[in-house]
Amino acid sequence: MKRNGSRVSIISILFLAAMSLFSCSNYQNPNNFTDVFIGTGGHGHTYPGATVPFGMIQPGPVNGTEGWDWTSGYHYSDSLIAGFTQTHLSGTGIGDLNDILIQPVNGYEDFEIDSKYPDKPFYTSKFSHQYEKAVPGYYSVLLQDFDINAEMTATDRVAMYRFTYPDYENRSLIIDLGFRINWDTVDSSRVDSVDENTITGYRMSSGWAKDQRVYFAMEFSEPFKIGHSESLLDTEQDDSVVTRWERVQIDFKNRSEKILAKVAISSVSEAGALKNLSTLKEWDFDETRIFAEMAWQKELEQIKVTGGRDRKTKFYTALYHTKVAPVLYSDVDGKFRGGDGKVYQDSTYQRHTVFSLWDTFRAQHPLLTITNPDRVNDLINTMLDFYQETGYLPVWELHGNETNTMTGYHAVPVILDAYQKGYRGFDAELAFEAMKASAMQDHRDTDLYRKYQYVPSDLGHESVTKTLEYAYDDWCIAQMAFLLEKEAEYEHFIVRSGFWQNLYDEETKFMRGKTADGNWITPFDPLQSIHNQSPNYTEGNAWQHSWFVPHDVERLINKIGGDKAFISRLDSMFNMPSVLTGEDISPDISGMIGQYAHGNEPSHHIAYLYNFAGAPWKTQKLVSQIMDSL
Repeated sequence: MKRNGSRVSIISILFLAAMSLFSCSNYQNPNNFTDVFIGTGGHGHTYPGATVPFGMIQPGPVNGTEGWDWTSGYHYSDSLIAGFTQTHLSGTGIGDLNDILIQPVNGYEDFEIDSKYPDKPFYTSKFSHQYEKAVPGYYSVLLQDFDINAEMTATDRVAMYRFTYPDYENRSLIIDLGFRINWDTVDSSRVDSVDENTITGYRMSSGWAKDQRVYFAMEFSEPFKIGHSESLLDTEQDDSVVTRWERVQIDFKNRSEKILAKVAISSVSEAGALKNLSTLKEWDFDETRIFAEMAWQKELEQIKVTGGRDRKTKFYTALYHTKVAPVLYSDVDGKFRGGDGKVYQDSTYQRHTVFSLWDTFRAQHPLLTITNPDRVNDLINTMLDFYQETGYLPVWELHGNETNTMTGYHAVPVILDAYQKGYRGFDAELAFEAMKASAMQDHRDTDLYRKYQYVPSDLGHESVTKTLEYAYDDWCIAQMAFLLEKEAEYEHFIVRSGFWQNLYDEETKFMRGKTADGNWITPFDPLQSIHNQSPNYTEGNAWQHSWFVPHDVERLINKIGGDKAFISRLDSMFNMPSVLTGEDISPDISGMIGQYAHGNEPSHHIAYLYNFAGAPWKTQKLVSQIMDSL
């Protein structure tokens, strides 16, 4: 009786909270303007699964298809679903995660593993977008081959599923720890039956994240028995045998129409996953969904905008995507696996992971200092702990692994931005030490950058981009030194921040590749793009990268010839044909206006440069055009 009364009171509170919001005649829930399918087609690489803001676990569908446009595991053009995994990447150019797949089925499946294609899913089902729904915090789809409706929602650390089976069929579920796509490889896995309602296990993999460890715990609303299992064993060099992949099919003993499942993960241990699982005690799927949707509503309504439905949908969907990652990484007891592979426990802050800093230092992290001030110190303390564990600030950190993807050491501007805005929940002296350590390292061509005062194109790849971005990051270190009254360090790094000038060609007005002996790389084509191992530019060409001097725009204007010449050159960029040359053109160059490419980060600041040359109306026109047409 007490339990029921408690549940009624909770639902009443939720109802009253919702009614208080809807009672405002002008109130419009931003969730209603958030289309989580935006970005799941084309080269968007997002996924439509269920999660809460910055949630550790992100249940969602996977198609089981290999390919660059399936880096999140899902693409809108697909017609099959292989199951539902607990982790996803959103908007990245490389694929990984998609760990711990489950798929509801209604009969015995052929479990024989083909040693030639051991990871090929055999339990896929057709689906139709007509019977698929996704809103912030909730996803559902009808698996047409099994006539099973799958729904999912989440809390910070627990995914909750509701599977509705047809009455005339058996009720089963496949757990496939061998499922992988793209770059991922499973090294070992295990499934353990704890009791007739609970399963634990782990999945160890290598890929983009070289050493990813995911421990999991699952609890079901109905008792089950292991119906069938299959393992793929490998013999190691020391003759030990390891279970590389394991799949099990569990059969539910009762014939309930709806089966509920809770899933939690941990980077530390199965015990950690069980502790995380215990944070969701109730079995009320609808209540959990309401909490998830309210969490998104609270996040998204931090910024209120006016305008038509199309513009609101673009805005709130984009805002939604800024809060999908980074994600929680520490367990509920404060434990996490660090960048050195060791387990730590720290309850003074929440550890996070998935730091795509080349993509996020420009806009997302500065935005979070405004919209999520309670999370900023946690993000920076994560970076500083990662430095203490590995010797460097993160570049592109993924589940405790440094992938060393992309250019720059862009944790530096993120830390500076927060410190300049008054954030003091981290050790500033340690932060400055970490900044310097990243700038003084001897890999990622920083040794060449220091020796030549630019990265020579014949000695390192992506040389122009690295030089420009290192110069900007060095300027940020100089500003931090200034704030901490470190005069010698300020002078050192402010000089380095001017190294970009060594690759500016006065004749062509472009940033160009240069050899170690000081000669320009010829022939020179400013339209040329080379995607793989480009000698000069990262995912772009000279037109797109020559404007990246955000810390020294006035000097760049003067070098080009003053305000009038600068404006004219910007006009040329936006008005010329959107033609690219080369045999290996980067697919990231998309969403073009002239040579401006809004589909990739290096162009994002360019439209705003008119402001620095006294033509703000041109910025206003272009920003409006970009918002409406791209």
